Amino acid sequence: MPAEHGHGHFHEVNFDPTAAEPDHYDAAPTAGRAYRIGIGGPVGSGKTALTAALCRALGDEVNLAVVTNDIYTTEDADFLRRAGVLDPARIEAVQTGACPHTAIRDDITANLDAVERLEEKFPGLDLVIIESGGDNLTAVFSRGLADSQIFVVDVAGGDKVPRKGGPGVTTADLLVINKIDIAHLVNADMTVMTSDAHRMRGELPVITQSLVDTPDAPAVAAWVRSLL
Repeated sequence: MPAEHGHGHFHEVNFDPTAAEPDHYDAAPTAGRAYRIGIGGPVGSGKTALTAALCRALGDEVNLAVVTNDIYTTEDADFLRRAGVLDPARIEAVQTGACPHTAIRDDITANLDAVERLEEKFPGLDLVIIESGGDNLTAVFSRGLADSQIFVVDVAGGDKVPRKGGPGVTTADLLVINKIDIAHLVNADMTVMTSDAHRMRGELPVITQSLVDTPDAPAVAAWVRSLL
C-alpha cells in the first residue's frame, strides 16, 4: 500500500503477510537431546487439548515431557495435570509475562531453561512438546527452540482463517484445523477451509480433526511418530 511522506508524494510499501519475523537464533543441534515440537495458534483453538491428546496417544511408547506457556498463570499446565495425561512432574509451566511470541521466538531463554530442567529430571527424553500461549497468525517458534512446529486453528474462527495467511498458517511444519465437528454450527465451509489451507501452504501438510470424535488425535500422533 502507498505511504505518504512529508515531501508531498507517495512511496510504495511492500508488505508480505506470509513473512515471519526474523529468527535471531540458529537451529540447535538435535544430537543427544529430546526432539522438540512447538504447538502454537490463536486463543481457544485447542492447543492444550491437542497437547493432552498427544500425551494420551504417545505416553506409553515415547519418553516425553511438556512445557506450557501462559502470560500470567499456570492454567494450561494445571489443566494437563488434572487431566492425568502425564506424570505431573513431567509438565513444566512458563509464565511469559508478555505476548506469547516473545517467549517462543524473541527471547527463548525461559523455555530452554524449562526444557533443560525436564531433561535433567528425566534422562533419555525422546520428545518435549512446547505449547505456546494463545497468539495471532504471526506466532512462529524460533528454530533454536522448536525443531518442528504445529499451528492450530479452529473452525469457530471462520472458514476465512487459512486464506488470511500469516507465517503460522503458511510456514508451520503442520497445520491442524480443529473442531470440525462444529463446523455446521458456525457456518464454516470445510471444503473452502481445507482448499484454502492447501493453496496457502503448497506441499506442507494439513490435518483436519475433531478431538470429540478422535480424542487421541491419531493423524497428528502419526505425524509426530514420523518425526521420531
